[in-house]
Amino acid sequence: MKAVAAKNIKFISHSDQGGRGDGVQVMVHRGYAYIGHGFSDGITVIDVRDPKHPKTVNFIACPPKTRALHLQTHGDLLLAVNGPSMWTMQVNEKAYFSGSPADLLKGQGATYTSGMRVYDISHPEKPREIGFMPVDGVGPHRIWYVGGRYAYVSIHFSDFTDHILAIVDMADPAKPHVVGKYWLPGMWSGGGETPTWPKGKRIALHHALVAGNLAYCAWRDGGLVVLDVSDAAKPKLLAHRNWDPPFGGGTHSPLPLPDRNLLVVADEANFANCSQGRRYIWMFDVREPGNPVSIATFPQPAEADYCAKGGNFGTHNLWENRPEGFQSSKIIFATFHNAGVRVYNIENQFQPREIGYFVPPDPVRMFDPRPNRPQVIQSADCFVDKQGVMYVTDPNAGLHILQFEGG
Repeated sequence: MKAVAAKNIKFISHSDQGGRGDGVQVMVHRGYAYIGHGFSDGITVIDVRDPKHPKTVNFIACPPKTRALHLQTHGDLLLAVNGPSMWTMQVNEKAYFSGSPADLLKGQGATYTSGMRVYDISHPEKPREIGFMPVDGVGPHRIWYVGGRYAYVSIHFSDFTDHILAIVDMADPAKPHVVGKYWLPGMWSGGGETPTWPKGKRIALHHALVAGNLAYCAWRDGGLVVLDVSDAAKPKLLAHRNWDPPFGGGTHSPLPLPDRNLLVVADEANFANCSQGRRYIWMFDVREPGNPVSIATFPQPAEADYCAKGGNFGTHNLWENRPEGFQSSKIIFATFHNAGVRVYNIENQFQPREIGYFVPPDPVRMFDPRPNRPQVIQSADCFVDKQGVMYVTDPNAGLHILQFEGG
């Protein structure tokens, strides 16, 4: 497969994921890739022990009208979200679904399963369900779990306006349960709170990453929140920063680099053709967690006019330095929607520089059921293993397996 554009990254192979070419989050664990789908409503398992010859070995279907787009692996456990398959429901049941997750609860017959599932993956090709935590409401969006007592989950409960932070006790994986919550003021509708933010803004936790006792939380149009989670039952606010306005919102992906007292934060571009401006990757100095200071932004792709290409252009996910994969406080990986996957060197934190990229060709078919979607690449997530092998997902184009060659 020939890249549209590439620098310091080479193509290894491609998988159609068993005919389910849509993918969102990917985890690679003990030689197997686990891919959460946005449209196919389940989890695909791919044997990637030989990255040149990936082999799809399993598909775990979700309950009806339910998807598992985000997941985590650690040890013998796979954790996956269950929530409304909102995009396929929007197309198939548009008579009662107007498009936002909360609207699903108002529709007649809007049934789906909401909660977090836990699987035993001691036999990695055959995940076996061992636990389920049901949620009353729209349900979870994304999880952070790298072992230990707690998982950190963004969940939309029925008595909140949108997703908040839920700290989930995993001491018994068969019986996960919420022990602590944190939300921004105005979100607890069941407690009599009313929104304090402008109409049209979405205040919702996308997800949090935890380093030590600090949780770094990306709150979409609500910006960045830093919490002390040393007491899981009572998360404590240390700092809240929001750069919208003047910059756009969509704060999506936090990446703490604790050995350097740095934090990388990516804002999502979830709109086409740069119609709402550019979104950026930000560098923060967090030597004082209660006073994060923005010190730089990352360069934007410059080898083509991606605003004119069609589809979304800008960051989506960051590679999160998971313990089982590539770890670096100087090399940063980011998916960039129609600009593929990008790599940055931040040895000088005040001047991040781009050192690599790979833009795959556009998909040959569409899995996204929504009408009038452009048939262009929209790189979604990237897992990087210890050898620098990159696993890049897309909503329509399957799994690209690449090799980062340094730079």
